[in-house]
Amino acid sequence: MWQASTTWEDGHVVVNEQPNRPEEADGKGAKPYTPEVAEFVERFAAELTNAGMQRMASRVFACLLADDSGALNSAELSERLQISPAAVSGAVRYLSQTHLITREREPGSRRERYRVHADTWYEAVADRDVRLARWVATFERGIRAVGPDTPAGRRLAETAEFFDFMRGELSAMVKRWYAHRDALRAAGGRDGSGPA
Repeated sequence: MWQASTTWEDGHVVVNEQPNRPEEADGKGAKPYTPEVAEFVERFAAELTNAGMQRMASRVFACLLADDSGALNSAELSERLQISPAAVSGAVRYLSQTHLITREREPGSRRERYRVHADTWYEAVADRDVRLARWVATFERGIRAVGPDTPAGRRLAETAEFFDFMRGELSAMVKRWYAHRDALRAAGGRDGSGPA
């Protein structure tokens, strides 16, 4: 086993152990992390956790993002992150519910693989759009309940207007992203499928 221990400028310390040989990882020859990849996974996971995502879900998501295939099974995630299968299960449940990963069966097996897709961020934004629409509808019911001319009614109305504005902006932003991505691909730039 090798151990990567890194202290970042903000004082955050990351310790991650990985097997020395690929065959130690899961018996199938899955490629272990390099210290640099382990550092990225833990750093990005810390950023996601600081933004409000569950800690284990953050680590699993970052691990999947950093894997060339974008897909790992529970045993591989458990080994790479040095976490229990139960922790993996809870993390993938959360990530599936938030549409950040998908589950798929390994061919000829009952084993599931968890995959992060190139359009993961779009799916997360699209899910947010649906959630914002529900919030706007709830605020509108609240406005009727408290009265539109009350201080609470005006506060709820402004909140509903803000979330409705956000919905429109998110939709426009996603359309601009697709145009930008297509232009990058046409120019031979980064497309998420490999190095630039």
